Amino acid sequence: MTRSEPSERKGHKHRKSQLNGHSGSSDLSEAETASQSSSKRDSSKKRKGTDDDARVNGHPAKKTRRPSLTQPARDPRDTFTTKPAKKKSKAKTEGALTRSPSPVIDFDGLSRPSRGTRERLEESPEQAAIRLEKLQGAVRTILECVGEDPDRPGVLDTPRRYAKAMLFLTRGYQENVKDIVNNAIFQEGHNEMVIVKDIEIFSMCEHHLVPFTGKMHIAYIPKNQVIGLSKLPRIAEMFSRRFQIQERLTKEVAYAIMEILQPQGVAVVMESSHLCMVMRGVQKTAASTITSCVLGAFEKKEKTRNEFLSLVGLKK
Repeated sequence: MTRSEPSERKGHKHRKSQLNGHSGSSDLSEAETASQSSSKRDSSKKRKGTDDDARVNGHPAKKTRRPSLTQPARDPRDTFTTKPAKKKSKAKTEGALTRSPSPVIDFDGLSRPSRGTRERLEESPEQAAIRLEKLQGAVRTILECVGEDPDRPGVLDTPRRYAKAMLFLTRGYQENVKDIVNNAIFQEGHNEMVIVKDIEIFSMCEHHLVPFTGKMHIAYIPKNQVIGLSKLPRIAEMFSRRFQIQERLTKEVAYAIMEILQPQGVAVVMESSHLCMVMRGVQKTAASTITSCVLGAFEKKEKTRNEFLSLVGLKK
């Protein structure tokens, strides 16, 4: 009996330690569960706060609108004292306007202005005379370089004539969209397609400085306001009276109308013949180039796009 007592005591201690160990694990498990519950409640509160911030009076926050004639862009001549904060790019873009890298119409109604554009628009009569004289000198140099005699009677006055013609052919640089539109935007309930077709276009290829000519078709679907019909050809002419490429010319006309009217959609199609392909290079006299730009409803709805193409005779 005496020998068995230590064994019993030993077994009793072993069972007690097992019970104590089980109790410790249980306490630890309960603490972890409580901690996880607390974390979930905190996360839920944060999400709720974010959702509340993103909504105002139960409605989603409004998206920032692109600059337009009524809400102009910043004056590009102004400089920031500090660098503007970079906006996070969205994975999904909405609408066709997001594809434009910069506002088509600047704060003062000019489009794609450069320093030379502003100088030409704001120059005095004396400065205009200096510009004309510089152009004449450049043309005289060209005549000499191609082997002509600039003092020959037949070309004696060519520098002056060419200089004046070039300023006329590029007068679109100094035209202002605001002046062209001239408040000819009217509130109307018409929400069906409006088309102005067969607009004659004359422009200068920026690669070779030779003309390209053709026709442009413009359509838009109003959103409770319309523009004077004559303004569409005038906008097209303003952009064409510059050194251009046809692809950019088509887009500029479409984006300008989209920005001026904010309609449901705009479509522009142009077909033209380029003298740089006819007189030089491949010399294909019968070749024509067709470009298009469709925005808004015309881009999203195939039926609307096909209706436009059918009405202008480009879809059989």
